[in-house]
Amino acid sequence: MAVPWDEYFRLSLQEKLPMKISEQNVDIPPVLRLLEKKQELLDADRSLQAQKEAFQTTKASLKQRWEQLEQKEQELKRSFVRFEKFLQDAEARRSRALRRAAEERHLACRQEAEALRLRAQLEELQRERARLQRRLQRLEPCARLLGQVLEQLPEFQDVPELVARFDGLADTQAALRLKERQQLAELEETRARLQRLRDAWQDELLRQGQRRAQLLEQLEAARERTLHWESKWIQIQNTAAEKTLLLGRTRMAALNLFQLVCQHQRRPLFLDIEDTEGQLEQVKLFILDLSAMLASLRQAESTAPAS
Repeated sequence: MAVPWDEYFRLSLQEKLPMKISEQNVDIPPVLRLLEKKQELLDADRSLQAQKEAFQTTKASLKQRWEQLEQKEQELKRSFVRFEKFLQDAEARRSRALRRAAEERHLACRQEAEALRLRAQLEELQRERARLQRRLQRLEPCARLLGQVLEQLPEFQDVPELVARFDGLADTQAALRLKERQQLAELEETRARLQRLRDAWQDELLRQGQRRAQLLEQLEAARERTLHWESKWIQIQNTAAEKTLLLGRTRMAALNLFQLVCQHQRRPLFLDIEDTEGQLEQVKLFILDLSAMLASLRQAESTAPAS
């Protein structure tokens, strides 16, 4: 970080000058005071120069010390890098040694397991050999019997041919028995499927009978509802005919009244024939006017005798 030298010297001078000025604050002639001020300034300059040189010396020593520290830091970093590399190499050698030891132990275990397997296989082969020898001793009378049978059957040349013939017949018999069992199983499955179909047919027949009965009931209910609504429709048609006839009579009556009103008022028919509401409105107005006229006449008649 850079040091502001001017600020540093200014602050140092300000610290020294007030102290000297406060000590010399007495009645002194101006010339002596000026000389003292100059001397103080010279002393302050020399002091500041000395401090500056001392500071420069301290700064140079600190800079040299800092460079030495940075150099030592770089050396320590290189030492750390070399030590880290040494540790990594040591760890790699240790890992390789451990891996080789594990591989050797694994190989030893495999070889031991292979030896045990081969030993067990050898024991198994020895037992198989002993078993075959016992079987050979047990089948030796059979071999003599086959030799005697072969002498009585000239169509066979040797014992293996006779045994092959016997094996073929045995295989054929086994195949026939297997086929018979398969056919019996298929027959049982077919019988079971037929029985299921019969049961399903009976159930379906029963369901269809129930469904038919439900449909007959629904049909009967639909017929009853049809007769009911037909009678309702006939009744509605009759009512509509009566209402239509009544409406026609009403419209004719309204038209006749309107014609009478027009004749009485000696006016032409100024409304449409189909405008029944307008005709009734005109009849209503005429009746109101006529009622008002009759009321005025009654009032006039009632007031005439009194006069």
